[in-house]
Amino acid sequence: MKNAAKYTLSLKQYKAFFNLLYTPLCLFSNKYIEDLDTSKDIVQDVFIKIWEDKIEFQNENNIKSYLYTSVKNKSIDYLQTKQYRLKDRLSIQNLEKLESEDFFSREVVIIETSIIIERAINTLPNKCANIIRLSFKNLSNIEIAMELGISLNTVKTQKKIGYKRLKPLLKDYVALVAFLFGVGTH
Repeated sequence: MKNAAKYTLSLKQYKAFFNLLYTPLCLFSNKYIEDLDTSKDIVQDVFIKIWEDKIEFQNENNIKSYLYTSVKNKSIDYLQTKQYRLKDRLSIQNLEKLESEDFFSREVVIIETSIIIERAINTLPNKCANIIRLSFKNLSNIEIAMELGISLNTVKTQKKIGYKRLKPLLKDYVALVAFLFGVGTH
């Protein structure tokens, strides 16, 4: 059985988590408040609190859970401020939706899945990766060809190669991706 001892993050670990999760957490916060600059401030505040308070964690998943939950809570706190309500008039129903566990879970899954997919895409050659990213943005093959200044056949060939290479990299996450797209359709 593993030792359940808690530890605080070393500077190296702290920087690694910051570099890995800063952007996804900003996007996650932005799902709540729809203001990227304020989202960045919220995420920075959460990371500063971890460092200054020397918060202890049991494992990596515990850290991620803490970060997502803290960003959610700070985002909702921001939405409840008088300053925000006067400016944007958030309805009670919308706030209740944002505070729900379903919304939180769905958004965490979306962000985490995006990280997994982006890591897999980064293993592809640049041209192929660019084509796959544009494809994920719902651009047609013709639009991708025009955007990149390449032939339609090149787009089709590169997509085929890309998906063939991504399939084994993402095979362990098929259920997660299926869940993500199942949740997104409600």
